[in-house]
Amino acid sequence: MDYKATLNLPKTAFPMKANLQEREPTMLAWWEQFGIYKRLRHVAADRPLWILHDGPPYANGNIHLGHVLNKVLKDVIVKSRTMLGFNAVYVPGWDCHGLPIEHQVDKELGLDQASGDVRRAMDPVEKRRKCREYALRFIDIQRAEFKRLGVFGDWDNPYVTMAPAYQAIIAREFGRFVGRGLVHKGLKPVHWCMHCKTALAQAEVEYEDQRTPSVWVKFPLVSAPAPLQAALAGRRAFAVIWTTTPWTLPANLAIAVHPTQPYVAVEVPGQSADVYVVARARLNDFLGLFKNPAHHALASFDGRELVGHTFRHPWIDREGPIAAADFVAMDQGTGLVHIAPGHGEEDYDLGRSLGLPIFNPVDDDGRFVPGVEHFAGLTVWEANPRIIDHLRSIGMLVAERALDHTYPHCWRCKNPTLFRATEQWFIELDKHQFRARALEAIKRDVQWIPGWGEERIYNMVAHRPEWVISRQRVWGVPIVAFYCVACGTLLLEERIVEHVARIFREGQGGDEWYAREAAVLLPPGTRCAKCGGERFAKETDILDVWFDSGCSHAAVLETWPELKWPAEMYIEGSDQHRGWFQSSLLEAIGTRGRPPFKSVLTHGFVVDGDGRKMSKSLGNYGTLDELFRTYGAEILRLWAAAEDYTQDIRFSTEILDRLADAYRRIRNTFRFLLGNLADFDPARDRQSSARLDEIDRWILDRLGRLVGRVTRAYETYEFHTVFHAVHNFCAVDLSAQYLDIIKDRLYTSAADDPRRRAAQTTCHDIFSALARLMAPILTFTAEEAWRHAPGVKGESVHLERFPEVPREWLDDTLAREWARLLEVRREVAKALETARTQSLIGSGLEARVRIAAAPEDLPELLRAKRALLPTLFIVSQVELGGARASAAVQYESQEIPGLVIGVDRARGRKCERCWTWSERVGESREHPGLCERCVPVVLGRG
Repeated sequence: MDYKATLNLPKTAFPMKANLQEREPTMLAWWEQFGIYKRLRHVAADRPLWILHDGPPYANGNIHLGHVLNKVLKDVIVKSRTMLGFNAVYVPGWDCHGLPIEHQVDKELGLDQASGDVRRAMDPVEKRRKCREYALRFIDIQRAEFKRLGVFGDWDNPYVTMAPAYQAIIAREFGRFVGRGLVHKGLKPVHWCMHCKTALAQAEVEYEDQRTPSVWVKFPLVSAPAPLQAALAGRRAFAVIWTTTPWTLPANLAIAVHPTQPYVAVEVPGQSADVYVVARARLNDFLGLFKNPAHHALASFDGRELVGHTFRHPWIDREGPIAAADFVAMDQGTGLVHIAPGHGEEDYDLGRSLGLPIFNPVDDDGRFVPGVEHFAGLTVWEANPRIIDHLRSIGMLVAERALDHTYPHCWRCKNPTLFRATEQWFIELDKHQFRARALEAIKRDVQWIPGWGEERIYNMVAHRPEWVISRQRVWGVPIVAFYCVACGTLLLEERIVEHVARIFREGQGGDEWYAREAAVLLPPGTRCAKCGGERFAKETDILDVWFDSGCSHAAVLETWPELKWPAEMYIEGSDQHRGWFQSSLLEAIGTRGRPPFKSVLTHGFVVDGDGRKMSKSLGNYGTLDELFRTYGAEILRLWAAAEDYTQDIRFSTEILDRLADAYRRIRNTFRFLLGNLADFDPARDRQSSARLDEIDRWILDRLGRLVGRVTRAYETYEFHTVFHAVHNFCAVDLSAQYLDIIKDRLYTSAADDPRRRAAQTTCHDIFSALARLMAPILTFTAEEAWRHAPGVKGESVHLERFPEVPREWLDDTLAREWARLLEVRREVAKALETARTQSLIGSGLEARVRIAAAPEDLPELLRAKRALLPTLFIVSQVELGGARASAAVQYESQEIPGLVIGVDRARGRKCERCWTWSERVGESREHPGLCERCVPVVLGRG
């Protein structure tokens, strides 16, 4: 007889091979038809509202791995918060304005190589229309890519910063700053991109390694401190400065020294009769510039003694003051700093205090303006070598060296930026305690995850300059300000900004600024407060895109009925401490006095397997389409969740391959569980806790502890803990232990045997818990498995809550006993392997195991569990006690001192059905090849 047909072998349509590339699109289509996001909102409608506010990605280009990491982490958070019992609404958004899109549109229109005048001549409304179309195109592309990742959200109703209503709120928020007296326009040095022709905020500046010339330059002293003057004896004295930006020298107006540091005047042999003044702390490095470092010190004096004296510019006919400044450092240079108030933040502040003009001889194109002797018309980069040559020719160059250092670059075009004074709009941070209130809120009102984020953003806000909010472009929200045509007086009032904001809301947003005359935009009867004039011109600058996105709390959280202010969480990469986190914080503090978020979570950047930045040029960066085709979205989701996001996250195909192996173990666990639940109906077959086998109760204790650990990990955003805990449970507790042990009970017992139904009850509880625990991460697979599961309630696993742990599952005594039993099991497995190596046995069921000796705590435990030991060890017979040397194989444990295990061949014959060896095989005349357990099952009496 073929006894295989009498076994309860696993049956399931849930496939072993994931084939994610094909199944995921099918699942996406089912979710779309099912309306998963709307169903979630209905199910969670009465729960507490929990809002993760989406930091808007830029609507330009396809998404990349950084987007994948960010969006998957957000999705895991939103899904897990939903399953923790919250109404976690997720509204995705897009940042639409700004230079990158305008730059792409310029390229499409052939304007990228045109002059600034030609670009400005284009109708701004038409150009804005082109920019809008470009942004919409990539919103659609990115939306499809985010959905392909299995990210749930209100994709049909995202927020976009170019929507008229959003633009109106941006204008209104600007008006609030105006009303609080925090906005001003002034001439001040800012980062300037000569290629993009616009100012840049600090958040738009990236620092890259660059080789630049560094020069030591002599400035003739017109007057000097008494100790030096007395020692000169007809020799010439020079203040020596060091700079890595020779192009700023035409704008030099002063020299700074540290007031409390000592300075020396030295004569160097071979340098004619020149006397050099440098800081004493920098003297040795300075002398290292010369072939012969010998020197003769003529005088010494503190920096304060230099203050008030004057110098002459190396080649321009003007004199300048020497001034005190605490920012003069002694770790590089000469201890004397050349000051160009039009080209540096500290230079500007010092120049203002000295009453110097904010002199900037460089135009928007980065060229020296007419009137700059020798260098007019040259770009600053072209001028650098010319200036050095000129200094050499007039004898004012001490030395020149190439220097590799970090230098600011434009975030968009990647070219080096300039620091130059231009008329810009600023939000003042040190007025009305604005900065102080922001710093207090950082420490008092926000949870920063990980904790180092607090110090990082605190220091950034504490030391940042004023917020430059203006840009010299057209694709953005106009700065609502006017100028009297008759006298040039600025008209900037909150009520007027509010009036224009209403026009934006009711019309086409910022397009109205360009389509209407000033008289139409202004409230009727508006007059200049100074001269009474009635004709006004409009401001041409637009607002910084960081101000746009920083207003999202007002435009989205406050105005969308399904959301609330403040958000529970913002989550972005660590670069957003100087970007969106900071602009959102400052915008909300400035207008509402509170942060717009309760917590901020920061993740690292994606790097390759060697820790290098992802780059096409390095060949370590593939397209997402390629990754989807090879691995599916699920493995990318697992990658995003399995790594410690608080550090930079490594990515490589080797890492994905390892995760794919781990994924297969989890998937095969689902498949085994489902295969053994094919004939199980929970309503009919479920067994009470009292009828479960002891090993069933042990695995439920393990499951209960797993549920607690995983739930806490979701609550604290430790998603890598979730994956590793579940994977370990599947690989060790289930596959290597519990499921291996219960196969005999599942396969060979009668289908309705209460002990088999008890095992199925346990498997059902395990499956139900695991599917729900992994649903936020393995979004596709958990859903696929759930839809194959018999007897589960609910059409989608994503509509479920995380499992609750019944009190009876947790049993500390049982857990301790089974921890010890499993230690013995591992040692028995080693003994069986030794017997297998010696060809005593093949399968473990061919073995009879004798525990010949054991440490003191084991005999009583083993006697109490004697009946289940053969099942636990997966052998045919187990004996306790007996002579140590009587077994064919004797194994002494190294892990459990005193434990001696003997292995012999099992007594009796092998059952043809269950393969267990028994001395009672052959007792049945109908089925002489079966054991005493299998005969009644086959006869229908089991």
